[in-house]
Amino acid sequence: MSMQASNRPYRYPDNSQIPYYSRSSMHVGQNGTYHVQQNHEDLYASSDDGSQNGNSKAQGLQAQYCTLDSSSGNFVYPAHSSTSSHISGSPISQQDSHSEHTSGSPASASCVTEVPGLRFTTIEEIENAMFGPEPDTVSSDCSLLTDSAFYQDNWREHLGINTGDLKQVIAACGKAVDENSWYRDLLISELRNMVSISGEPMQRLGAYMLEGLVARLSSTGHALYKSLKCKEPTSFELMSYMHLLYEICPFFKFGYMSANGAIAEAVKGENFVHIIDFQIAQGSQWATMIQALAARPGGPPYLRITGIDDSNSAHARGGGLDIVGRRLFNIAQSCGLPFEFNAVPAASHEVMLEHLDIRSGEVIVVNFAYQLHHTPDESVGIENHRDRILRMVKGLSPRVVTLVEQEANTNTAPFFNRYLETLDYYTAMFEAIDVACPRDDKKRISTEQHCVARDIVNLIACEGAERVERHEPFGKWRARLSMAGFRPYPLSALVNNTIKKLLDSYHSYYKLEERDGALYLGWKNRKLVVSSAWR
Repeated sequence: MSMQASNRPYRYPDNSQIPYYSRSSMHVGQNGTYHVQQNHEDLYASSDDGSQNGNSKAQGLQAQYCTLDSSSGNFVYPAHSSTSSHISGSPISQQDSHSEHTSGSPASASCVTEVPGLRFTTIEEIENAMFGPEPDTVSSDCSLLTDSAFYQDNWREHLGINTGDLKQVIAACGKAVDENSWYRDLLISELRNMVSISGEPMQRLGAYMLEGLVARLSSTGHALYKSLKCKEPTSFELMSYMHLLYEICPFFKFGYMSANGAIAEAVKGENFVHIIDFQIAQGSQWATMIQALAARPGGPPYLRITGIDDSNSAHARGGGLDIVGRRLFNIAQSCGLPFEFNAVPAASHEVMLEHLDIRSGEVIVVNFAYQLHHTPDESVGIENHRDRILRMVKGLSPRVVTLVEQEANTNTAPFFNRYLETLDYYTAMFEAIDVACPRDDKKRISTEQHCVARDIVNLIACEGAERVERHEPFGKWRARLSMAGFRPYPLSALVNNTIKKLLDSYHSYYKLEERDGALYLGWKNRKLVVSSAWR
């Protein structure tokens, strides 16, 4: 079905023009809501294909939901989030330039280009900005040990620390900080001489864990989480860093593809679909979903997307949620899919039922991709928003709820246990990055600094409400969802096979495992991400 543009222009709220299509109508509703509507007979026309042919097309359509390689118009996809710049964050789309789109395979050394405008020209300058100059003396407590047998070489032997084992020194530093030991500053000084943001994976991770320890001791963790001592990058730079992480590691693609596959199966044949995304970030997850729904045999459904996000993602986007709404609107318009976007600029724990604009007759889908661990629970304050949100969502009677989370136990664990969990988890992640990017690449350094290091610093340096990185293992998520009344909705073999094909493009150390109705993605023996669906 083709649509011809007439000469009548239509204006967005910012006064920019779009063409008016003779066979569809588009308008902007209240609160910046974007609409695309077709003639009724085009929307719900039945297919003339036979049942056998229809089944074949349906299988092909399901596969489209599980790929992130296609794009339309001037929107570049894949990309993503969050805050979670997370892996907590959220994956981020590249700028709206089709020529910059890259494939889903890992980036090689030759394809990573230097971003103009970096604040530092040498690795030494970055490290000096992070750690400052080497102090001339140790603290006053340590100065009392000058004549002690423990000072210099002897204290290492007494503590049984092998300074040739960097991971052991990193762990010992965390324990010394936790116990406020007399040798704490000596160990920190020792560690400082062993780490480097351009070294081996353990050296790079050690540099950021050291930064977290120093921030914890100086009670500056929250400020450092907001912006490391290196200057904040521009929106374009930050988006390029997040896009690089998205390309070289399959974590975000894995999460999006598995969630989209479950959603596609759940809404098959429905005419009114409402997707509620609790951390929409750039909206990148929904580009291929829109395209696949538009190509559905029998005509596309009317699609509404409610995008929830707080101000943390605004810097990477370069503005508010209206940017996401317009981007998705353009994709829907190019595909001929009737579409509406509802923006909810709020943190997840602030969301109430009235924000969601629920309407009768629509099939509801709820997506929690790398988000729910940011929602505080009873360990943070008197209100358990994590369980409240799940109960509220269950009350909507959703067709499916998708959950993608990092497989880690950092929510209520005591500091040193959390510190060791952070060390183990991010060791695997830094190793995964290391095989895909050169160690001295400035863009790789900036990507780790701005997309990964902040989460590490927050986990180590912050407590209470300021610690927003609060991961739970899948067993705890399963208990929370079960108590809210949900039951598992296992991912299909089609989704699993599609993700297995995705991993063929990455290093053989990535492992995929299906267990207890969930799908795990790991590096070597460490599980990193788990995806599941519920109803």
